[in-house]
Amino acid sequence: MQIAMIGTGYVGLVSGACFSEFGHTVVCVDNDSAKIERLEAGEIPIFEPGLEGLVASNMRDDRLRFTTDLASAVKAADAVFIAVGTPSRRGDGHADLSYVYAAAREIAKSLDGYTVVVTKSTVPVGTGDEVERLIREARGDADFDVVSNPEFLREGSAINDFMRPDRVVIGTDSERAQDVMRQLYRVLYLIETPIIFTSRTTSELVKYASNTFLATKITFINEIADLCERVGADVHDVSRGIGLDGRIGRKFLHPGPGYGGSCFPKDTLALVRTAQSVGSPLRIVETVVDINDNRKRRMADKVITACGGSVAGKTIAILGLTFKPNTDDMRDAPSLDIVPALIAAGARVRAFDPEGMTEAKAMLDGVEWCESAYDTMDGADALVIITEWNEFRALDLERMRTLMAKPMMIDLRNIYDPDEMAAAGIFYTCVGRPSSSMA
Repeated sequence: MQIAMIGTGYVGLVSGACFSEFGHTVVCVDNDSAKIERLEAGEIPIFEPGLEGLVASNMRDDRLRFTTDLASAVKAADAVFIAVGTPSRRGDGHADLSYVYAAAREIAKSLDGYTVVVTKSTVPVGTGDEVERLIREARGDADFDVVSNPEFLREGSAINDFMRPDRVVIGTDSERAQDVMRQLYRVLYLIETPIIFTSRTTSELVKYASNTFLATKITFINEIADLCERVGADVHDVSRGIGLDGRIGRKFLHPGPGYGGSCFPKDTLALVRTAQSVGSPLRIVETVVDINDNRKRRMADKVITACGGSVAGKTIAILGLTFKPNTDDMRDAPSLDIVPALIAAGARVRAFDPEGMTEAKAMLDGVEWCESAYDTMDGADALVIITEWNEFRALDLERMRTLMAKPMMIDLRNIYDPDEMAAAGIFYTCVGRPSSSMA
């Protein structure tokens, strides 16, 4: 089938590449000509494991191409996916749908024959209705259906999530549209992937409910971690103890500095605003948003406390800046709250991230950027792990102890064992577990 993917951001680029791998012919469209030129040259603007090779192989086989010409891409398409950004609207927290609606108006101009218009962007309930209204207003003669097909891609494992998803959710009451969507996802039918057909409104809500539930689960275990610190319990054992219950599950029960990234922060807030606007407030989610915002700021206080109540004049080494490993995404990363707070408290901050340095440099001032994990430690009074990249999981502790002015680690991701750190002569502070004293 012929697909036009409007938007070459994270969702659009990954989805376009994966659909082409399914055997469809995909044209990815963006109005940023410089970005399109880079993509045509094989330069991938985001870091996602496996994406560069997937794009290259499908471009080579003429199943994937890039253009700024939306009209020609839409005219030839059986399905047009809207995969543009929906950031939080400045001032009120609602999802900014201006890019979605602009795309709908442009698509309307070029529809030719029956076409399925698919919202892949994360959009609030009712957005599909408005997209349909806008297209019909512009082209009363057009033959089309609007479908909701939310994405469930995790940064760092997005290709596998698309190729072998837990489920595919498709929102439409049109039999013709359902037939087109079945053909698009035929490869997944063959491996018996659960594919849920539901109403458009329900499909839109599934995406928000899913992300919000996971954000709530993260926030819950973070609060339990705080309680563990007060009563002397171990949050890792608590997580295992409750995670083995099949009704709860093990995933997203890892304490840390709070959730971030391109989805959870904006989606939880957008769902809160949607619920408030229809008179059905979500008190639990409102609390989750508030707790998470405060938690990221409080992590700087945790570092300061571990350093004896002051970091003024001290050198703090930071490992990891992105919101999670295996991505260069800095959006709403905890480091954006922690690092400025430490600098404001008088610390000299030296930082390293395997993939996020370029993005971080544009968002953080007053940081000394380093070439490696060990480079950050040279003369440091404390080492803080914010993002749990694999290369930080097996640091040479003896080398670390020798390099640092004071052998101290504040591990906000709990990737080390307190007893191991004590035996290595390193003062260790973590989240929700007993901290070590130096052996």
